[in-house]
Amino acid sequence: MRHTAGGLDSTGNLRLENSVKTAIASFCVALATISSASVLAADEHAGHGAMHAASPADAAMSDGLVKKIDKSGGKLTIAHGPLANLGMPAMTMVFRVKDPAWLDQIKDGDKLRFLADTVNGSLTVVKFDKVK
Repeated sequence: MRHTAGGLDSTGNLRLENSVKTAIASFCVALATISSASVLAADEHAGHGAMHAASPADAAMSDGLVKKIDKSGGKLTIAHGPLANLGMPAMTMVFRVKDPAWLDQIKDGDKLRFLADTVNGSLTVVKFDKVK
């Protein structure tokens, strides 16, 4: 007599039919998917309490030291720390400025907290604060 879920093979181990194997595999995949989604959701929300303390723009601001000012070109050379919002490491580079009048407020050697972003295809300082 044959059982639909299988039976014992010649060594005494349980033998499962393909439909039962498929059902068990599907259950395991669903369980793994649900578990992964829960972990990802928990990670996604883990830092929210800390993020409310500062605005996203403030959190993305980087430290920098003004190396050179090019008023006629509307550019600023800054030695900076990592630019988290752009995924860039610390380096020295040239940026455009959102408002060329800002260049009258800055001089070589000034320390800044600044936010850079890509504007019309160019890396641009879109916000800054002088550090005393």
